Amino acid sequence: MKRFSWSPAAGLLAAALFTQACSSPSTPATDASGTTAATDSTQTAAPVAPANSPLQVVAQFREPQMVGVAVLPDGRVFADFPRWDNNPVMPIAEVAPDGSIKPYPDANWCTWNETLRNEPQKHWICPQSVYADKTGMLWVVDPASPGLRATVPGGPKLVKIDPKTDKVVQTISFPESVAPRKSYLNDVRVDTQNQFAYLTDSGLGSLVVVDLRTGRGRRVLSGHPSMLADTTLNIKADGKELIDPSGNSARINSDGIALSADRQYLYWKPLTSYNLYRIKTEALRNSALTDAQLAGQIEDLGKVPACDGMEIDAQNNLYLTAFEDHSIKRRTPAGKIETVVQDPRLEWPDTFAFSGDGKTLYVTTSAIHKTATWNKGIGQQDQPYYIFKMALK
Repeated sequence: MKRFSWSPAAGLLAAALFTQACSSPSTPATDASGTTAATDSTQTAAPVAPANSPLQVVAQFREPQMVGVAVLPDGRVFADFPRWDNNPVMPIAEVAPDGSIKPYPDANWCTWNETLRNEPQKHWICPQSVYADKTGMLWVVDPASPGLRATVPGGPKLVKIDPKTDKVVQTISFPESVAPRKSYLNDVRVDTQNQFAYLTDSGLGSLVVVDLRTGRGRRVLSGHPSMLADTTLNIKADGKELIDPSGNSARINSDGIALSADRQYLYWKPLTSYNLYRIKTEALRNSALTDAQLAGQIEDLGKVPACDGMEIDAQNNLYLTAFEDHSIKRRTPAGKIETVVQDPRLEWPDTFAFSGDGKTLYVTTSAIHKTATWNKGIGQQDQPYYIFKMALK
C-alpha cells in the first residue's frame, strides 16, 4: 500500500470531508442488483482471465476503491476502502462469502464527519491497511489523512480489534512527533511474541516501531536513503509512466513491509524503487540505538521488482505484488526471483494476506494507475476491484 499525489477531486474532499456525512458505496459487483461505474471513468474492454489462471475471485467491487485485505484463521475476510478520492460508508468492512459487505467493527466506527471531529480516535478517518496477526487479532492502520493531504490532528492511530467480540480492545494514538502532518502511515506487521508492531510511513519515508505493551511508538530512520523513492526511476504500469496532475513522476517512499517467519528480520522497500532492505528486529526494539546506529545494521538485499505489498511465508519466501507486469513474484531465501502468477486482471496487485494454514494466498487489486490522479483527471478503471485467492505450491 502507498501514498500518492491527489487528484482535483481529492482536494475538494479534503475541504468538504468534515461537513458532509458518509456516502454509500456502490453495490458490490457480485450483487444481483447490478453495478455502477465510477462517474469520472472512461470504460474500456476489461482484462480477461487466462484459461489456466490459478486466481479465484473472492469478491469484487466496482466502487469505491479498495486496497487492503486481511484473513483470519477461521476464514473471515476483511477489506479496506481508504478515503482518498471518495467517502466510503464502509472504509473497513467484513466481506461475506457471497461478496456482500458490512461496516466493521460497526457503523459508528465507519462514520466520519464534522460532528465527530472531536473524536478522531473513535472513528476511521482514512484507514489504509487491515492486518490479521498470528493469534487471530485484527489490526487497522489509520494514517488519518483524508484525500492524502495532511493528517487530522489526533487522528493517526493503530487499532486492535478482537474478532471474537467485534470490539476494539486497544487504540494506540500517534502524536505528531511520530506521525507528522505530512506523514502517511501505510502498512503494519505485528510480532505477537515480543509484543511489537512495525509500520511504514510512505509520506515522508520512515519506519515506526511500537511497543504494544506500553502503547508508545518511535519514529526511526526518517529520511534514510533506504526509506526513500529512487528519483532516477520513472516507474511504469501498463507500459505508461505514472505522472501526477502537476506533471511530476511518481515518487512513493517506504511502503511494502514483511516480517520473517522467525520474527528476526523486518523487510521493507520504497514503492518506486527496485531495492529491497532488511534489518534485525532486535535492533529496532532497542530504543537506546540512534538512527545512525540503526542505519549501520541495514542490509541491502539487491534488486527486486517494483512492488506495492509484500508478505513472507513459513519458508521465508518473500511475495511481491509486481504491478509493472500484472504479476505476483516470489523471492526465495537464496535471492532467486520467481513468477508465481501473471494475469492481466492483476491491475495493480496491492496487498497480500495468507489463510490461517498458510496454504492459500489472498491478494487485492487497486488499479492505482487507472485512477484519475494518474490519467489527467479522468479515471480509466475498466474492471472491478478484486480480492483474489490462489493455492500455493
